[in-house]
Amino acid sequence: MLRLRKYEEEEMITAKDIRRILLVSGWFMILTFPILGMRVDPLSDNIIWRLKNVMWVGIGTAVLQSLPHLWLLYLSIQAWGIRLWHHFRGTSPHKIVKKKAHRDSLINRVITNPRQRAIVCAVVLLLTIIYPQVVNEYQINIMIMALLYIMLGLGLNIVVGMAGLLDLGFVAFYAVGAYTYALLNLHYGINFWMALPLGGLFAAIFGLLLGFPILRLRGDYLAIVTLGFGEIIRVVLENWTELTNGVAGIVNIPGPTFLGLGLTPSQKILYLYYLMVLFVVLTIFVVNRLQDSRLGRAWLALREDEIACQAMGIDKRRTKLAAFSLGAFWAGIAGVVFAAQNRSVYPVSFSFLESAMILSIVVLGGMGSIVGVIFGALILILLPEYLRELSQYRMLFFGAILVLMMIFRPQGLISVVRRKYDIDSIKAEKKEGGA
Repeated sequence: MLRLRKYEEEEMITAKDIRRILLVSGWFMILTFPILGMRVDPLSDNIIWRLKNVMWVGIGTAVLQSLPHLWLLYLSIQAWGIRLWHHFRGTSPHKIVKKKAHRDSLINRVITNPRQRAIVCAVVLLLTIIYPQVVNEYQINIMIMALLYIMLGLGLNIVVGMAGLLDLGFVAFYAVGAYTYALLNLHYGINFWMALPLGGLFAAIFGLLLGFPILRLRGDYLAIVTLGFGEIIRVVLENWTELTNGVAGIVNIPGPTFLGLGLTPSQKILYLYYLMVLFVVLTIFVVNRLQDSRLGRAWLALREDEIACQAMGIDKRRTKLAAFSLGAFWAGIAGVVFAAQNRSVYPVSFSFLESAMILSIVVLGGMGSIVGVIFGALILILLPEYLRELSQYRMLFFGAILVLMMIFRPQGLISVVRRKYDIDSIKAEKKEGGA
């Protein structure tokens, strides 16, 4: 009966929970009061108070915080129903409750099942191919940016999610890739396809240059140094006018070509979209293989405990440098695509806010989770674009999503699936093989 009573004990809301709910709701009301609670009328120069909006914010926050308790209440009622049903039938409900308690989430079950994963990937790929045929060019451009940030998020996921190295200057490698293509095309006439590997290579070299001085740094010190590196790159791009043209940037950068054929503007957008789909699929494949490789296991060990990792014989220096260089390589590739899409590059496009956005994608989706990073990029890039009609509240919704994630889902939308070994199933397989 202890398994059935577990939910009964947890579903009760204690006085501590009520105080926490009221405190969080009060803080949300205070923070949103200047935006939602008052408005200045420019004609009469008076303040219009809208306290009802603030009240609804407090009520909504309280309801959202109460949802876990309501869910536990539902589980408790379900457990009591199962117990009564089996009581009248004369059977034991313990195995059923145990099976439900240890069930993984739907997404994790799909990820770990090869057949279901293949079906879902095929459906998603088919929808991705059909997508440009049912939307306009504006929607295609938005999706190209979302795919670009998926690449950036997967690149940073190597550094932060797998290796556990907090990098706040990741946008610097993004800028190196973009300016590599812009400068090589401006001075030497190198096209997109020749500049694509060079942009990734130069960004990887900068990743190594950043990694060497900070091999002994961890935590906040590492974050501060990487933040400074990102700002150094941006300041150099702004002030080295002889090379980068300063704040005026570099314009008239050609996009990718297809076998030398002349493409119309609509065909160029469509071609770049399918090109980005191909790059994202390739990035997912490579990052997934890296995650399951020996180097990926070394990154995970480094993330969990750096001292124990070194004690087990893993070369900490090479492991960190590999993480920085490989993550920077994908950022450089994304930078080349960014320059080709916008046909221009400016230093203002590579500010700290871009690094914060990419890091938010990784944290929101789930550090170390490839599927989580994809969902995080789609949410944080597509949601602000589709909320442009609510421009006054768009960033408020953006911040509210992150705050709610920190409260209710600190591990991210989709946590990484760890490998599990069931001893009973292994023994059964050995018996079947022996038979």
